[in-house]
Amino acid sequence: MKRAVIFDMDGVIIDSEIIYLNYQLEYAKTKNPDVELKDLYPMVGRTAKDAWMVLERAIHNGQSWEELRQEYRENWNVYNTVDYKSIFRQELVPVLERLKAEGYKLAVASSTGLELVEHVLETNGIRKYFEEVISGNMFKRSKPDPEIYCFTAGKLGVEVEECLVLEDSTVGITAAHRAGMTVAALIDDRFGFDRSLADYEIVEIPQIFEILEKIA
Repeated sequence: MKRAVIFDMDGVIIDSEIIYLNYQLEYAKTKNPDVELKDLYPMVGRTAKDAWMVLERAIHNGQSWEELRQEYRENWNVYNTVDYKSIFRQELVPVLERLKAEGYKLAVASSTGLELVEHVLETNGIRKYFEEVISGNMFKRSKPDPEIYCFTAGKLGVEVEECLVLEDSTVGITAAHRAGMTVAALIDDRFGFDRSLADYEIVEIPQIFEILEKIA
């Protein structure tokens, strides 16, 4: 029986990944015009360090990922530019309300920095639904390492097998699978994600109720 539902943020709660990638591609091309969007796909779902190491390899100009990220942050004010309300999945609100009404414990487990995660949740008025908000920056190894999900289960006071996770990216799906949780993958074919380790695939978030009924 499932007692908790854990949500990834980027790509699940908000459709942010393509926006971030396009900004990063524009920046990368100022360093190396040959960089293509597909070269940056492995950035999706990872912590800042892991993502920018991908960009470092794609640009390959001798600068470290730390130097590139610092330069980007100083000159590309992306996070203050994005309208997080416009990319919020509105269908999530009634889903969260129903899950809470049915007694599920809810959490967010995101590779994104905690400050930004909290900002996105507050901006869209859904922070109140989650008992725990966990960032991958809290760990030495984030997704696809399972630690973030094992930790989140512990914070919620449930066993890993009592959790349903909603993910979209290859690294996120892998992390939740390795943690021993049931994984529902929100289908997104734009980035070449591998969903083979997911237990279920869904097109829309409300479909998780069909899954919960099956595995009750």
